Amino acid sequence: MTAERPPFRDPALPVGRRVDDLLERLTPDERIAMLHQFAPAVPRLGLAAFRTGQEALHGVAWMGPATVFPQAVGFGATWNPDLVRRVGEAVSREARAMRAKDDRVGLNVWAPTVNLLRHPLWGRGEEGYSEDPGLTSALAVAYTRGLRGDHPTYWRTAPVLKHWLAHNNETDRDTSSASVRPRVLHEYDLRAFRGAVEAGAVAGVMPAYNLVNGRPNHLSPYLREHLRGWTEQELLVCSDAGAPSNLVDSEKYFDTHEEATAAALRAGVDSFTDHGTDSTAIVARLRGALERGLIGQGDIDTAVRRQLAVRFALGEFDPGLDPHADERDFDTPAHRALAQDVAEQAVVLLKNGPAEDGEPPLLPLRPGRRVAVVGLLGDACKLDWYSGSLLHRSTPLDGLRERFGADQVVFAEGVDRVRLRTASGAWLRVPENHARDERPGDETAGPETRGAEELEGLEEPGGEGSLDPALIAGRTDLPPLTVDAEGSEFALIDWGGGVLTLRAPDGRYLSVADDLRVRASADQPGGWVVQEAFRFEARETGHDAGHLLVHIGTGGYVCVAADGVKVAADRESAEIFTVETVERGESAVARAAAEADVVVVVAGNDPHLCGRETEDRTTLALPAHQERLWRAAHAANPRTALVLVSAYPYAVPEAAAALPALLWTTHGGQAAGTALARVLAGDVSPAGRLPQTWYASDADLPDILDYDIVGSRQTYLYFDGTPLFPFGHGLSYTSFGYEDLHATVDAETIRVACTVTNTGAVASDEVAQLYGRALAPSVPRPHRELLAHRRLHLAAGASETLAFEVPRAALGFWDVAHGRWTVEPGAYEIQVGASSADLRRSVTVELDGVRPGPRAVLEDGLAAVDYDEQTGTEIVDRTKVSGDSVTPAGAGTEGQLVFRRCDFVDGATEVAVEVAGAGRVELSLDGRTVLAGIDVPPTGGRYDYTTLGAGILARGVGDLHIRLRGRVRLARVDFTG
Repeated sequence: MTAERPPFRDPALPVGRRVDDLLERLTPDERIAMLHQFAPAVPRLGLAAFRTGQEALHGVAWMGPATVFPQAVGFGATWNPDLVRRVGEAVSREARAMRAKDDRVGLNVWAPTVNLLRHPLWGRGEEGYSEDPGLTSALAVAYTRGLRGDHPTYWRTAPVLKHWLAHNNETDRDTSSASVRPRVLHEYDLRAFRGAVEAGAVAGVMPAYNLVNGRPNHLSPYLREHLRGWTEQELLVCSDAGAPSNLVDSEKYFDTHEEATAAALRAGVDSFTDHGTDSTAIVARLRGALERGLIGQGDIDTAVRRQLAVRFALGEFDPGLDPHADERDFDTPAHRALAQDVAEQAVVLLKNGPAEDGEPPLLPLRPGRRVAVVGLLGDACKLDWYSGSLLHRSTPLDGLRERFGADQVVFAEGVDRVRLRTASGAWLRVPENHARDERPGDETAGPETRGAEELEGLEEPGGEGSLDPALIAGRTDLPPLTVDAEGSEFALIDWGGGVLTLRAPDGRYLSVADDLRVRASADQPGGWVVQEAFRFEARETGHDAGHLLVHIGTGGYVCVAADGVKVAADRESAEIFTVETVERGESAVARAAAEADVVVVVAGNDPHLCGRETEDRTTLALPAHQERLWRAAHAANPRTALVLVSAYPYAVPEAAAALPALLWTTHGGQAAGTALARVLAGDVSPAGRLPQTWYASDADLPDILDYDIVGSRQTYLYFDGTPLFPFGHGLSYTSFGYEDLHATVDAETIRVACTVTNTGAVASDEVAQLYGRALAPSVPRPHRELLAHRRLHLAAGASETLAFEVPRAALGFWDVAHGRWTVEPGAYEIQVGASSADLRRSVTVELDGVRPGPRAVLEDGLAAVDYDEQTGTEIVDRTKVSGDSVTPAGAGTEGQLVFRRCDFVDGATEVAVEVAGAGRVELSLDGRTVLAGIDVPPTGGRYDYTTLGAGILARGVGDLHIRLRGRVRLARVDFTG
């Protein structure tokens, strides 16, 4: 090999050899530097700088204009893996095209998010696909294949799955621990990740902020025990932002950052995202850990090797051979059409009936009707934290006016129009000299519509402007608000939970910049810390009427000073405001509704408020402001449809009972309005399906930190109540029949076939859903579980025979008694239909095999975490590296574990418990016969375990109950006889 072409530059060599060659050429300091997110260039070897992490959840984000597709949960609502794969292809092509103009655009994309939508109050539900692991896995495989591309060697982008593992809460997200029992781990959470990894389309994963079983996810032993065992490919594990520091700062898991960083590296974290672009702290910690002997050079080299493998896959070292190097597809007609197609396929028709007896269903809207569009989202095209900037924009109002004609569509937003009077009698006022070149509510950064030439306008590499929305400061070039004798009228919106926004007459939102002045300066609420959110705070009892206005982002109070309106930290400086309502929103809505033939109420959420990253929702209820609006519309006109545009489910039982038509769609990206209008008009028959259960009330929900879907009966798999709308639900403008269901079984596969017929008069998609359930399970099993699905298009009267091949293993469960995946022999019902609650046909199959025996406790003992049932306990870390123990869930709480069918054979005479902490362990058979009580004196630290014993007398097969009291941690129980 010539000096001009070292082995790592030779594409004819195996990638592993090339990686090894390049690694050997890097100095120890250069290797350490590569472990930060922003790896520096190595000019002497011709290596460019490289960063991990480019957000691409539903389009290229944070790097300026790009095609904006619907939110990820909208992908879930399509139930269409082929469509989602095409989105992945488009996003990766745009990433490549954008990078050609701006090398800050990365190709290691952090997407998709595959955390399961277990709990509907999770603030980041918009990022996931479904509550079902199978559907989530199918869509993740599709999206990552699209992102990767189909070239056998070179990847278009390198996707990283988020967030490993069991992450469904923003509340205390960096300090809370999810208690994940083995059944939930294997049957639920791991399955969401495994399919995409095994498909070979994933470059790595990102651990979550939270802890699992008392151990931070950035130290997860499952990275080694499971993730890396699913593939022979080198996987790159990228930390979440700031998470390495959290191990010491917020979690207090280690005393020093050197210990924490070393532990994360040994656990499998390969790239550290911390301190933004400044790698100084991470590099110093790694060097310190190396000097202290906490890590070795081999640990560093392993991580560097994984990063280099990704860079080779992206074609960095073979520019002449990279088939994606000349990619220029950006904002193409095909991408625009695809964005609209996804938005159309994501619309879910929840209900469709007549407004009055004798009338046809309200939808689709009939030609010639005058339509009133009302509601807070009627003329909105909302973006979320992980959106790019809009190139095109279509609101529901835009779409309906385009479809039916502007003269046939009227609009009433439904905001409360108010003025704010100060204690002195003056009124809050927006200065007159506000120039505005965009219409109110516009979320673009420039003209309403921009073409593909926008790509030419991206900042030059190394430009000064930051595209990270977390770093964009509020405007200070506008004058702050003042007060005078006349004042200004503001549009007030209550988004729920007391969170308010105030909009000036020119359409800009009141916002607070770094100088703490209040200005009408923001096009929309947004940012990592939303500076446009306020709340009223009542004065103390005994004072005159009035409210203080709190700025939520800073926690300060709005006050009036000589130089304008600002935010002060102290309550004593707060201005006392009296709210004068000029017009209630429902009055304007009622007027518009009364003048129309049909009303479309568009309600929902702003993705930056009341449920987002860092903030869980507190209720399923639709905010009271929006409840008032749909009720006012319906009272004025019974022909009212409610369209919920939101990132998550709502509990709207009264609306579902009163209104003739309900629809849901997520925030639909750049073509949202056009897509919704086409569905409402009947140009497209709706066929979206709910990717998660819509519960009827908050009372149906467990605590958001309760991750035990089996024990607390969560998701459609185990929920025992009646949902408002079930998993998989969605109607269309036609009807479908299911016939000729039959199934055959062989050694590995269940082959199922059925015929689906469009029995109505309208061409439409249908989503055929195949479920299975065990008829006589030995352990709690799902009511039914999705085995397969197919979205198909059928003309009126047309039929299609569908064939499914279901692995026998899909009917199995994790057998905690024997530590393995098990398919019990016996009868299983295979069901097919239009949703998890609308099952049209079923057939029973018999599976043979050996039924699992009882627990051989004399031979194997019991790991405490392998219980069948529990009350009042949580799983905690046995050590900081691996292993689990069980402890009472709180101070003064008594915990109980139940182990079914324990076989003591001819007799057990002694028991030994491996414990730490202090307290008491009591064992009994069948909850009645006390076998032993063992007092545990303080053992020292929580990881200082000891083994204590007692004599017992137990024989035969029975259920073992173990009670835990105090601060005791139980790891194992062993028996001898």
